[in-house]
Amino acid sequence: MAEPIITIDRVVKRFGSVEVLKDLSFAVAPGEKLALIGPSGSGKTTILRILMTLETINDGEVLIEGEPLWHMQRNGVRVAADESHLHKMRAKVGMVFQLFNLFPHMTVLRNVTLAPMLTNGVAREVAERRATELLRMVGMEDKAAAKPAQLSGGQKQRVAIARALALEPKIMLFDEVTSALDPELVEEVLNVLRKLGDETDTTMLLVTHEMSFAHDFADRVLFFDNGRIVEEGPPDQIFSAPREQRTQEFLHKILAAGHRI
Repeated sequence: MAEPIITIDRVVKRFGSVEVLKDLSFAVAPGEKLALIGPSGSGKTTILRILMTLETINDGEVLIEGEPLWHMQRNGVRVAADESHLHKMRAKVGMVFQLFNLFPHMTVLRNVTLAPMLTNGVAREVAERRATELLRMVGMEDKAAAKPAQLSGGQKQRVAIARALALEPKIMLFDEVTSALDPELVEEVLNVLRKLGDETDTTMLLVTHEMSFAHDFADRVLFFDNGRIVEEGPPDQIFSAPREQRTQEFLHKILAAGHRI
């Protein structure tokens, strides 16, 4: 196996007295598509936020391409990461959130070009050419001059995906990217994720309640409950023959609620 692109090693995360990640360990291979499933509050989104440096950890280690995320070496001594180190590590990771987070006063094209120009010093012409390619990829090229208020929820989410890709991250994180959408708009966003998975070697971590999509999309599924991984394996095994009773209970409730697997 190639060296993992992400290593989570005995990570503990607390919010006050509540321990939301409990001695958590797992690794992600380069190019792997990983689905994180489980009940709300089980720690899935917290993992993504730690990888984006939006949350710190209380104990353990997070490595990206073998390099510590939250620590660094200074004069041969291990110290807490400074902002320069975090900025360097953050450049390897892109995240798409539930609620789009587009700048409402900017056009679609400007939303996609802003970060490469400001963060990476990319020339406007180069940034706009790359943005146009990405908007074409997500089916939004014809909306380049539109403002977010003129777009549907599904269109906004597709622009948000293009914006995250504009920084050319090696790792993409998707946090319940369809949960804020009307049901008829969900499929258009999932189709973009399918295309991204098929056409790129980007490592992708997906937190989702769309079990049917997770089954078709993921190389591996991790089922979380109460801050721990209860079960992991290929989609067919997790969804068709889960070994753990807690996994069986969760999937039974999903089916009872009318979701397909």
